[in-house]
Amino acid sequence: MRSRKTLIQLRRFEVDERRQTVADIETMMGELQQMVVDLERQIQVEQEKAGVDDINHFAYPTFAKAAIQRRDNLKNSVRDLEVKLEEARDQLAEAFEELKKVELIEERDAERIRTQTAAREQAELDEIGLMRNMRLAGDSH
Repeated sequence: MRSRKTLIQLRRFEVDERRQTVADIETMMGELQQMVVDLERQIQVEQEKAGVDDINHFAYPTFAKAAIQRRDNLKNSVRDLEVKLEEARDQLAEAFEELKKVELIEERDAERIRTQTAAREQAELDEIGLMRNMRLAGDSH
């Protein structure tokens, strides 16, 4: 029984760790996506200031070119994180399933013990009642 309680604690810890990993990846993705939005805004401002939106034009702003490269790198990072997020969610689901299996076994064992205890107590009460009835029947003769 004690080892199962330890196993449940271990599984809960694993589920919590997996949840945190998912949350961390989602946070990173959100931050990177916000950086992409900010860069796109900066690119737009630079293009408007220069009056040039063709990246191949000789007068296209150098800062905008660098920002486009950075934005594209960030988008690639977000795509990579999407794959990692999917893997992390799968691992979380697996950890949760393992936890539920162990908890279900624990619940079944606890229910079996409650049933056995209740049956034993009822048998003891029945025996006490039977002995009492036998005494009362013996006293009336």
